[in-house]
Amino acid sequence: MILITDPIFYLIAIPAVTFLGISKGGFAGVGLLATPLLALVLPPLEAAAILLPILILQDAISVLVYRRDWDARNLKVMLPGAVIGIGAAWMLAAQLSDAHVRLTVGAIGIGFVIDHWLGRRKVASSCPTVPQGVFWGSVSGFTSTLCQAGGPPFQVHVLPQRLGKLTFVGTMAIFFAAINLMKVIPYFALGQFSAAGLATSVLLLPLAIATNFLGIWLVRVTPTSLFFRLTYLLMFFVSLALIHSGLGELLGRGVLR
Repeated sequence: MILITDPIFYLIAIPAVTFLGISKGGFAGVGLLATPLLALVLPPLEAAAILLPILILQDAISVLVYRRDWDARNLKVMLPGAVIGIGAAWMLAAQLSDAHVRLTVGAIGIGFVIDHWLGRRKVASSCPTVPQGVFWGSVSGFTSTLCQAGGPPFQVHVLPQRLGKLTFVGTMAIFFAAINLMKVIPYFALGQFSAAGLATSVLLLPLAIATNFLGIWLVRVTPTSLFFRLTYLLMFFVSLALIHSGLGELLGRGVLR
């Protein structure tokens, strides 16, 4: 069986898959570190393609666990937007810089969290408009396809609604399960899947399953108020990491010199 054999790759891939598992269990945010980590040793889209089969399996586990806890209204408005975003990413992948996408997502995430910490979102937006849901769903689908960074746009729309902890996690699980399945066709069309990459994905699956259940357990035992405080905190630091990696890539190419 053809595999990626570089030991440096696995030194980075193991924590990346661990972050993904905890994130898919419900602690959204840490999973965003996975693709930037693998992008240290692989092109970003190739790294995302290796992670995609792992994500799909983890999604299946999370959807099964949270199948009774989800918000139908959010899914009805955000998933059509996600289809638009994935299609746009497919068409624009060759023209857009991954660094610029990361910078944009990072800036959105930090601005949202700071706005929340300053107390400007004390009134819950229990009934956001359909255009808002379609917009943030499309942004999430777009950024998820290009650099696996769909979490912050999703959270910008859903977190202010103050859903129950498990409802929030279940809605997120179903939303990204659908997105990741839809991404298979664009990734095939862009030629990102390879025999070595798929074999490597299979090799990492046992770790992916174990860490997914670790994330599910952590969500169950974490008090609700602490869970959401941690979610905002993780979103802030992951957004910083996205900005750092985006700036690093632009500096490395001499764009900002």
